[in-house]
Amino acid sequence: MTDTPFRTPAWLRRDALGVLDFHRERSLDTHFGGYTAQVSDRDGAVYDQRTKHLVPTARFVFGFSVGKLLDGPVWCEPAAEHGLAYLRNVAYDEERGGYGWQFEGRDVVDATRATYGHAFVLLAYATAARADVGDVEHLVAETADLLDERFFEPDHGAYASNRTAAWDPVEPSYRGQNANMHACEALLAAYEAVGGERYLERATTVAETIARDRADAADGLLWEHFTEDWAVDWEYNRDQKADLFRPWGYQPGHLLEWSKLLVQLDEHDDADWYVDRAERFFEAAVEDGWDDERGGFYYTFDREGSPIVEDKYTWALEEGLGAAARLGAATGDDDYWEWFDTIHAYLDEYATNHSLGIRYERLTPEGEPHPTIDETPKVKSGYHHVNSCYEALKALDAV
Repeated sequence: MTDTPFRTPAWLRRDALGVLDFHRERSLDTHFGGYTAQVSDRDGAVYDQRTKHLVPTARFVFGFSVGKLLDGPVWCEPAAEHGLAYLRNVAYDEERGGYGWQFEGRDVVDATRATYGHAFVLLAYATAARADVGDVEHLVAETADLLDERFFEPDHGAYASNRTAAWDPVEPSYRGQNANMHACEALLAAYEAVGGERYLERATTVAETIARDRADAADGLLWEHFTEDWAVDWEYNRDQKADLFRPWGYQPGHLLEWSKLLVQLDEHDDADWYVDRAERFFEAAVEDGWDDERGGFYYTFDREGSPIVEDKYTWALEEGLGAAARLGAATGDDDYWEWFDTIHAYLDEYATNHSLGIRYERLTPEGEPHPTIDETPKVKSGYHHVNSCYEALKALDAV
């Protein structure tokens, strides 16, 4: 394997810790607690301090815990603990259980119990436990129990959609793959952090349902939307193809995330389908999702492999790095490392704000910072950026 600057452990550590340092200076909120995710990609200015969201809170805990795992500066641990306190003392509902979705300062303004959000809470606690940040091992078990008791559908082997604060279904006829993908990610993190076969068993069940069985029913790839009995819903959001969270079409970024997770599963379970499926998903992402003329991954493509939304979301590129590194290490095929270099070169040239050391969240099809990057939902936390470095370091056996 030919070394490039992007593949060296020292470079990857510096890159990840640089992102965390940027957010340590701007996102740790000592007034309301938790973190401020509304930081401009253009100039680093905070444009909304009060609004808090469950997902970036959990993602920041993940990121700063990873910082400690990478032997980062001493501030990584207290920065992660800062978010753990907000999760438990503000976001968690002591009376009814579960975590709210959105807050103004320390007041709950949206108490929806989101499957997606609870998956990230589990990821936060599991990563903190692995980094020995705080006393959280019991919270790993508690959150996994909560996901199982309130969201899991054993007859289907996957997690249902959101609930109200009273735990009634919000969308009784909708099921989605995205929350399940992140639940699988969190369960694997829990297994690697604290052990416990139940976490691995649940992760494999979700993977079998979403990445194997439901994918087989959806032209062999990952469709995003399903009915309440987990039949493929080809029509959901067909008229809202650019929806930020639930677009119509195949998403290269999610194909790549699952590629990464399936290789990770293969390290722990002896099923023989994981790497083959990971390679299939990766091939589809780069074959139909990569813009050969301008570079970058399209947001979505259709069932014929044609692009739908041609904007380039940086998170998908970051997930491509993790998938390429994991597959390169698992298969010994240097083509994956070549893709790692190609994706990283695009990120470096178009998607990186070099004056700040962070990524632009979204680009136009031509690779310019998108006009709406500081208007999109407030979930900026550097999660995908830090995680791509962490995944590459694990693939290089450097963590």
